[in-house]
Amino acid sequence: MRIWVSGYNGCMEFFLTDPNIERTLPADTRLINLRAEPYSEGRRLKVNLDLTPFQQKPYLDLALTDFSGELIAATSIVEPITCGIELNLHIRKFGEAQGGPYKLTALISYPDLGEVDRRDLYIKFPSPIE
Repeated sequence: MRIWVSGYNGCMEFFLTDPNIERTLPADTRLINLRAEPYSEGRRLKVNLDLTPFQQKPYLDLALTDFSGELIAATSIVEPITCGIELNLHIRKFGEAQGGPYKLTALISYPDLGEVDRRDLYIKFPSPIE
């Protein structure tokens, strides 16, 4: 079923999910899949996440750190509307995100429960193209 929404995004479509899908309680919400692919220029990281279908919208935090633990990219998503998320992380220190390994940490939490799931993924960035 499609619902057309008017307003600031006049032609935006929302796809309503199947009501028969079993949705997890907040304490049981998990990351099913975490994938990341660096762009060849070394300035961005394409991230794909899949979550279990949830009853209550979680909070999602992503952090990319270098081998010494220094933060080089981060974002927070408050109450995502879908279980499948694709985004780009922009690297703060261009030219320093080479080699590796770098660690991408994805964290699911709820304000009243705290952290319910965490996943780490190790990534190697290519040398930037000059």
